[in-house]
Amino acid sequence: MSTTRGLAPLTESRRRTSSSRAVNIGLPIIVFFVLVGLFYAVAFYYDKVQKLPFLVPYPHLILKAAFAEPIFQTQLVQALGNTLQVAVVGLVIAVVIGMLWAILMAQAKWLESALFPYAVVLLCIPILALVPLIGSLFGYEFNSRVIVTVLFCLFPMIASTLFGLQSIDKGQRELFQLQGAGRLTLLVKLRFPAALPSIFVGLRNAAGLAVIGAVVADQFFQRGNGGLGVLISVENQRLNGAEMYAAIFTASILGVLVFVLFNILRRVAIGKWYDQN
Repeated sequence: MSTTRGLAPLTESRRRTSSSRAVNIGLPIIVFFVLVGLFYAVAFYYDKVQKLPFLVPYPHLILKAAFAEPIFQTQLVQALGNTLQVAVVGLVIAVVIGMLWAILMAQAKWLESALFPYAVVLLCIPILALVPLIGSLFGYEFNSRVIVTVLFCLFPMIASTLFGLQSIDKGQRELFQLQGAGRLTLLVKLRFPAALPSIFVGLRNAAGLAVIGAVVADQFFQRGNGGLGVLISVENQRLNGAEMYAAIFTASILGVLVFVLFNILRRVAIGKWYDQN
């Protein structure tokens, strides 16, 4: 009898868990089909009423362009590779600069007061307004694309890393100081491990912005190896609506995949002990 009573809460907990999973999986699927239906409705309006089918093509035509047109497929894969290369290089540079910047500011209040305003300037600066200047200074190819990407994703790394480094427990810091730990020991053994959750949040956000920055830069710097931004612009000029939307959705999917990848890395690196805390 007691065994049956003990199993009852466990069974109820499993039912709730399975029900919650079903809801989490089912609702996005339902919303997806609703959005596809709305997409078809809008495409039908532009096709039959406005007589401008290239503005909003039917979803099945977008899929056909992405998977059933060999010439465009080749262009799409090449553009995706070029955009991914720019995004990765820009993200790596932004991570290195952002973390070093935050570590430097975390060492003393006067350093934070001196340097943090310039991090805010990076956030508020009109990056698109700087694009012509960047092109004039560094050319209109790979280097300029990377610089724009770095500008897009630098501030999240600075802010998240600085927040993590400053959020350590006061008692733990005083304990390290009582043991005679220097700044380097305090940084490596206390500050940096405690800042990992915030650092991964910054990485996740910066990774998504890196893709956006690479696509935006690509649309302004048309020389060199073109990426998804160039492909979108070219197909738009040719009035190839299905191909243009296929390139746009590819860029969106790339951003989502990069975001999910860094979320998985966060769980692998710190998920167990951080979730328990």
